[in-house]
Amino acid sequence: MKKLNRAGAMLIVLLSLSCTLKAQGQQATKAAPSPEALAKADAEVDKKASDWVASLSLTDTAKATRVKNVIATHLKAIRDWNNSHSYESVPAGIDPATGKALSTMDRQIIINSSLPKSVHENLMAGLRNDLTEEQVEAVLDKYTIGKVAFTLAGYKAIVPDLTTVEEAAILANLKQAREQAVDFKNIKQVSAIFEIYKTKNEQYLNSNGRNWHKLYGDYTKAIIAKKAADKAAKDKVATQK
Repeated sequence: MKKLNRAGAMLIVLLSLSCTLKAQGQQATKAAPSPEALAKADAEVDKKASDWVASLSLTDTAKATRVKNVIATHLKAIRDWNNSHSYESVPAGIDPATGKALSTMDRQIIINSSLPKSVHENLMAGLRNDLTEEQVEAVLDKYTIGKVAFTLAGYKAIVPDLTTVEEAAILANLKQAREQAVDFKNIKQVSAIFEIYKTKNEQYLNSNGRNWHKLYGDYTKAIIAKKAADKAAKDKVATQK
C-alpha cells in the first residue's frame, strides 16, 4: 500500500509539473507587443482615464491629474496581467460547486483573480485620497458600464414589491461585484463577476420567502405577452390604412 501511495504521489507530481511546464511554454511563446502597439494601447488607456476624470468635473487640476494617473496605472496593470497570463496556465478541470467542466472564461477568471492584491488596493487608496465616496463610485461605474444601476432596475422590474431591506441587500452585493470586477480586463469578464453576485442575490431572495424561478418566469411571460399585444395593435392599425 505504501508503494502504491508513493507511486500515486509521484504520478501526481509529474502530471502537475507537466501542466506547469506546458503552461509556461505556452506563455513564453506568446509574442510581446511591439513598441508601437504598446504605445498605441497606452494612449488609448490614457484617453479613457482622462475621459472618466473629465466626467467628474474636478476643478483642481493637480487633483484631476493624480486621479487620472491612478486610473490609467490600474487599467494598464489589469491589461498587462490579463495579456501575460493565459487561461491555459489553469489546468482543465471541473467547477467543484457545479461539477461542470471549467470553461475558457472560467479559467481566465481564475488566473486573473490571482492578480496581486496591491493592484486593487492602490487603485482604491488612490481614488479615495482625492475623491468623495460618491465620486469613487462614479469611477467604478464607468469601468463596469453602469451595471449596478442597470441590474438593480432589473430586480425591481422582476420583483415589483421588493422591500427596502431586500433592495439594500441586493445593492450591497452588486456594489461588491462592481468593486471586484474592476480588476478584470473586459466587459465579458466583468459580466462573469456580476453573474456570481446575481446568483447570490437570487439565493437571497429564495431564502427570504421568494420564488425567484417563478418571479422570473412570470416577468418573462408578461414581456412576451406585451410584445405580442403591441404587434397585434400595430398590425391592426396597418390594415386600417
